[in-house]
Amino acid sequence: MSHHKPDPNKNVNLTIDDLPVTVPEGTRILEAARKAGIFIPTLCEHPDLCKRAVCRVCVVEGDGRGKLFAACASDVWEGANIVTNNARLAGIRKTIVELILANHPQECLTCIRSKSCELQSLAEQLGIRESVFRHETLHRKLPITESSTLVRDMDKCVKCGRCVEACQELQTVRAINSSRRSLHYEISAPYGQSLSDGSCVFCGQCARVCPVGALYEHDQSAEAWTALASPERKTAARIDPEIGAAFDRVLGLPDGTVSAGKLVTSFKRLGFDRVFNARFSANAAAELSGGLLKRIKDGLGEKPKLPLITGCWQGLSKFIENYYGDLADRVCTDTNQPQETEKTLTISPCLAKKYKAHEAILTVREATRMFTLAGIDFVNLQESPFDEEAVKCGETSKQAVFHAAEGFAGAEEAELSIKGSRVKLLIVYGLGNARRILDSIRRGGCDAAIVEILACPEKQAGCSPISPALAEAMQTDE
Repeated sequence: MSHHKPDPNKNVNLTIDDLPVTVPEGTRILEAARKAGIFIPTLCEHPDLCKRAVCRVCVVEGDGRGKLFAACASDVWEGANIVTNNARLAGIRKTIVELILANHPQECLTCIRSKSCELQSLAEQLGIRESVFRHETLHRKLPITESSTLVRDMDKCVKCGRCVEACQELQTVRAINSSRRSLHYEISAPYGQSLSDGSCVFCGQCARVCPVGALYEHDQSAEAWTALASPERKTAARIDPEIGAAFDRVLGLPDGTVSAGKLVTSFKRLGFDRVFNARFSANAAAELSGGLLKRIKDGLGEKPKLPLITGCWQGLSKFIENYYGDLADRVCTDTNQPQETEKTLTISPCLAKKYKAHEAILTVREATRMFTLAGIDFVNLQESPFDEEAVKCGETSKQAVFHAAEGFAGAEEAELSIKGSRVKLLIVYGLGNARRILDSIRRGGCDAAIVEILACPEKQAGCSPISPALAEAMQTDE
């Protein structure tokens, strides 16, 4: 096979399981097989991460002589004859998964990732009910460490390295790494310290890519049930109307099944007294008007110290302090305060918002477990309108139009109005992309008035930036 730089404009012809396939040069065998509708099992592979070839579950035969290739990391070549499934390959994959299961807790019924665990699904696909290699002396019982945001159960770690790459390459935080070798190889924080004591900013991307139950969100659903059962206090939920798409994915429903109106009905059935639209939150607009907006207006005079840096989670402040201390005085993160008259819970697809939050934050998975326990059927559910907050914010008639930011990867920009003055708002996705923006701010090369940094490296359904409420606040003349 050639090792020259692939030309995406050049096509490669090959056969996969006797089916002719034509794909651009540089396409991985795994991608080519998927194009042909052929399923190859994987474990370490993730669409947001680089070619890994760690677990070897995806091995295929590719040269007519039985030579094995990792489908997730090997590019196709002209005239290749790929075999993805035969008795030999099935036996290899089964043995690999059995070896992984040999040192994995057999606690599927009580595991938080049960039915959404990639290892569990893989074992089911391969017909594995018990590992023939399992021996109790191989299995170490490691402590479960828990914070207000993340839970680490490294007994369940399959050492695929996804979390390490997400932390080091996508987010550039480098709070976790691999250490030691052979049977003692493990994923850990530097010097064996806790995540809270290191550089971790609790963005949650490690948990997002973890295929098993080794990393997951701190579950606050019990706190939610307790609040709902309390007769002394009212309860309210705050949701983004676009978050239904995230519920569709978690519940395995067709796109568009879980609408905003159905979510309002479902939370009311759980027992919430009121359900607010987080997109046009009166509290958010008031806070932006009184704090963020005031700082922007004050800085529009001579030589303003802009842009102002804001974000949707408190871990951003720690990231800026760790790596961009000279920009720390520009940071203004979301600091919603708990209400005195009612218990408010925010529903978010992003567990990063749990970090140092003043109110309870439920992820989509936590809320889904509550819906399942309550027996809520979204397919046949009626729709209900959002409740109005005490101070109605109302939808702005001049919402900002976002488009890709020129010269900045992973960012969008829009123009907003502050008392007739046009200023630029820049939305940045992920900390790896944020570094490019922050470096530009240091050099004086960023002309935005506000830079909002979101934890996720790509847009997440139901995790909209604060821009609609921000635009609303900025349109006022008060």
